Formats: sequence, C-alpha cells, structure tokens
Amino acid sequence: MNIPQSVCFKRPESDAGWRAELRLKYGIKREKTRLLERHQIGPLTVQKTFFPEGAACHTYLLHPPGGVVGGDQLSFTVDVEEQAHALLTTPGATKFYRSNAEQAWQSQQLSVAASGLLEWLPMENIFFPGANCKLLTQVNLTANARFIGWEMQCFGRPQLGEEFNYGQVLGQTFICRDNKVLLTESLRVQDQFQFKQAAAMRNFAMTGSLYITPVDRELIDKVNQVIDKQQARFATEIVLGSSELGSSSMSSAMTLNSPAENSLLVVRALGHQTEPMMASFVQIWRCVRQHWFGQLPDVPRIWST
Repeated sequence: MNIPQSVCFKRPESDAGWRAELRLKYGIKREKTRLLERHQIGPLTVQKTFFPEGAACHTYLLHPPGGVVGGDQLSFTVDVEEQAHALLTTPGATKFYRSNAEQAWQSQQLSVAASGLLEWLPMENIFFPGANCKLLTQVNLTANARFIGWEMQCFGRPQLGEEFNYGQVLGQTFICRDNKVLLTESLRVQDQFQFKQAAAMRNFAMTGSLYITPVDRELIDKVNQVIDKQQARFATEIVLGSSELGSSSMSSAMTLNSPAENSLLVVRALGHQTEPMMASFVQIWRCVRQHWFGQLPDVPRIWST
C-alpha cells in the first residue's frame, strides 16, 4: 500500500547535493533467500551478501560518503518475496551534518510478501546541530508477513557535550498490513525548546522505536521480561517501554483491537548514548527470533566492530 502523497512528506525539488537510490529484491533460489535484483544510482551500495544462519540473507547497506548534507536525497526500496528472509543493517551510524539551508531527504520503502520476513536493523541516525532533514519510512506487509525493525535517533553528540540546539528534523513512519494502517508516527524537532518537548524527550539525547509484527500474548510477555531486565541493567541510562497497537487512523493509534496475527508491538526507548539502547534492542530482537524460530539468531558481526 502506498500512503497518499497528501499525507507523506514531499521530496525536495532542489538539484543541490547527491541523488542516491538503492533498490533490492530478495527471493528464494536454490533453497536460500538470495538478493535477486539490485539497482543502484549514486553513492549507495551493498557489500557481498552473507549467510551465517543458512537460509536467511544478511546484507550490509553502505553509503561511502559517510554523511548526509543539505540537498542530499537518499532512497531505499526493499522487496522481500514470499517465504524469503532478509536481514539488513548498516556498518555504522548515518550522520546528518549542518545544512547550508538546503534540506536533506531520506526515504525507505520496505515491502514483505506472504510468509516473508524482513529484519530492518540499521545503526542510529546522528543529527548534528544545524541539520535540516526529512525522514520517511513506509512498511507494507502482506497477509502473514513478518517484520521487525528499529529506528534510533541521536540529537547532537552527547558524549562530546554537544546539544542539538538548532536545526530541523522531521520524521514520518507508516506500517501497513493488507492495505490497513497499523501505525503512523511523526517526529518534529525544530529548535532547542521543541527538542526538549518532542516525544517527551525528558532531557535525553536519543529516542528509539522497535517495531514487531505479528505478536501473540506469549511473545509480548517475553519481550516485557527482557525490557525489565534491560531497564535494571542500565538503570538511569535508558528508559524502555512497550505498547500494543492494532488498527489505527492516520492520526492516532489505538490499543490492540484486531486479531493477534495482525497486531503490532512497539518498544520505545529514551537514552543518553547509543550503546545501552542498541544493546537493549538487540536483546529484544534475539528474544523475538527465538520465539519465532525456536533458536537464537546469529548476531551480525559488523555490530561487534
């Protein structure tokens, strides 16, 4: 499902900056998920695919320039065919640098067919003071497709004592299943005051969301147990919480009121630095994978470098 353009952010019309596009299609071939098609324009590419778990296809997304500046436009399109299983991540954070008044744009269109699974697990976005950018993520699921993905946003560089005290970051996330919207979320940070108020930041420099669908009551209970353990482990460094979402309108989400197979679990986090948030999300991801497949996943090696 394509969300109406009247609802989504519009792509900037400026000709300044890089134009980069990466389209990937995954499907089953010789009993494994394989990268069947790759189309790229500009400075976006992928490393060689990996198969540490046998049938699942792990892919690292690369952006050689190493950062995004005003005027850059990055577009990712990922299609996972029936019964295919793809895991995508990045080797490091995506940095959005101070803008010279031009706006940066990043769009992610993720689609999963019936019985497929997409794991969208990028490292964090870091917004330098003065960054001006729009982020759009659309997830389209069919029938019993599975999806687990996260977004982590870091405003400024807290370890260096640098705050996001000016600039603009606008974000939209839509998750749909069978042409029904399960979730719509927006992020708007335009100055220091709004930053402290945005999404109840409570003076934390980072916010994160982890999306899991479908879920059942047993999985929800397991995830909440992991959340409790991670909260105790990191104490005041991170705040974690979860909510169950079912059907929703375009402007709000409601408590679970749809069949379990169509439900969505959202884990939200606030933190001072990347490591505790990433560690907590990884533990939740491992819990979900074990529940779905009966065994723990192989953690991408790039996360340990």
